[in-house]
Amino acid sequence: MTKETAEEPVSLSAALASFTAQWSPRIVATVNDYDVRVAKVEGEHLWHAHDDTDEFFLVLTGELHIGLREADGERTVVLPQGSVFTVPRGTEHKPYAPVPTEILLLEPTGTSTVGDRHEEIPSHVDATTGHALA
Repeated sequence: MTKETAEEPVSLSAALASFTAQWSPRIVATVNDYDVRVAKVEGEHLWHAHDDTDEFFLVLTGELHIGLREADGERTVVLPQGSVFTVPRGTEHKPYAPVPTEILLLEPTGTSTVGDRHEEIPSHVDATTGHALA
C-alpha cells in the first residue's frame, strides 16, 4: 500500500497483529487529507492539545478513558468497545486505557500524536505522525 492509494482492502485485525508497540499508531488508509490510524494502547498517554484539528477515536477492543480540560473544569469520558468520541480542537486531553485496548484514529495527515502543546513526553509514548503499515 502506498500513501496515495490502497490496491487491496486492509484487514484491521491483521494490521493490529503486525506490531506490538504501545501508543505508536500505524497508518492503514488515507481519506482525502486524513490518515486512518490504528494503535494499541494501555496505561496513560500525556496531556496534550491539537490546536487546529479535532481528534476522532473509535474503540475497537478494550476501553479508553479520555480526560478533558474544559472551560468549566476537568472531566473524563469513558469509551467502551464500539464507542466513538471526538475531542474538539484546542481541548487539552489525556487518553488512558485501563486494559489492553485497540483504537482507530482519524486525523489530518501529519498530525503529531503528542499534539501542538503537551507535557513532557514519557518514554512509552511514540511522538510520531504515524508509521506506515509493514
